[in-house]
Amino acid sequence: MTAGGAKARGGPAPPCALAGLWAVRHGQSTANVAFAAAEAAHRTEPVPGRDRDVPLTGRGVAQALALGTWLAGMPPGTGPELVVCSPYLRARQTWELMTSRAAELGVASPDVLVDDRLRDREMGVFELHPPTALRARAPEEAARRELLGDWYYRPPGGEAFTDVSVRVGQLVTDLGRAAPGRRVLVVAHDGVLVALRHVLAGVGATSPESLPPVPNASVAHWEGDGRRLRPTRWGDTAHLDPADPA
Repeated sequence: MTAGGAKARGGPAPPCALAGLWAVRHGQSTANVAFAAAEAAHRTEPVPGRDRDVPLTGRGVAQALALGTWLAGMPPGTGPELVVCSPYLRARQTWELMTSRAAELGVASPDVLVDDRLRDREMGVFELHPPTALRARAPEEAARRELLGDWYYRPPGGEAFTDVSVRVGQLVTDLGRAAPGRRVLVVAHDGVLVALRHVLAGVGATSPESLPPVPNASVAHWEGDGRRLRPTRWGDTAHLDPADPA
């Protein structure tokens, strides 16, 4: 697999009748920038607003347009036939820009559905709290997160990645039943892609000790044979400007 796509260790893969599955992380968001700035400056304030309303940055817009060029460049009969998108603004903006660019290049877009199961990991009372803000507001929770690790840590009122994996796994099951033989594109978030990778690794998949990187506007892909989905790439950013580290 390309771009850091070491295969997650697992057992028998869950049955899925899709012909193929792409998963795209949204372009850079204002919260991505704010979190990085908070860590660098040791700021202790949460990012204002709601997570679902966080938009793309100008760089994120450029990344989404590059994804649209990638989409339009697929050989006829090989691209997605159905798109399923997170309800969060940054994901919806990413898809809207992708489809707009593809249309400019003469490629019609597939149907799109919005599914709440593709929302980002919920952080509960610590929504939009950078790690510095969590450590300042609730040092005991920051210590618990460090002890348990990100995969198992469930913030008050929020989700662990084990919870995200349950809803993502149900969506994969439903897609296989509702769209057998079709190629599907998912536009979502890094946590959703990590959960998807874990689900598709199969029964008994090893829980990651550290979460695999998911660059903004990166592409993951699983190829289907009508029975199973097998990984072919992860975190691929070859379609982005080489000057953009994603």
